[in-house]
Amino acid sequence: MKRIPMLFVATLTLACLATTVRGQETASATATATIVTPISIVKDVDMDFGNVAVQSTTAGTVVLSPAGNRTATGGVTLPTAAGTVTAASFTVSGTASYTYTITLPSTPLTITSGANTMTVTTFTSDPTPTGTLAVGGTQTLNVGATLNVSAAQPAGTYVSATPFDVTVNYN
Repeated sequence: MKRIPMLFVATLTLACLATTVRGQETASATATATIVTPISIVKDVDMDFGNVAVQSTTAGTVVLSPAGNRTATGGVTLPTAAGTVTAASFTVSGTASYTYTITLPSTPLTITSGANTMTVTTFTSDPTPTGTLAVGGTQTLNVGATLNVSAAQPAGTYVSATPFDVTVNYN
């Protein structure tokens, strides 16, 4: 019989503990902020489509890839003496391993030689549409585009009066 009272007391104690109501509870948390290195972009190399030849009757294009390769369409040919051919190149810097978006020009860029003009359109990049900064916090961003050449485009060295903008922003 001694077992029953002891079992009864243990059960009663557990029941009392289970029904104890607390009026208030408190939890604590900490606050954290991480300041990242500001993202930046610096131009290393300007875009150059190189030497281009045109027919007198047919317009065409020169497509310059971000890797610096070019192809011609329509009445445009690419001479063996290519001249300087380079995609634009930029260095993006910031916090290592962070990703960023790339915004390329969406409006045509006009290049001129005296009174003569051509347009540069359809900008492309590598990487695209986002990049990831390497362990050292940098990445090379290359930009190509399409040069639109008119039939019988006059000879000359065509240059943009204003540069084109490439914008990078952390994701």
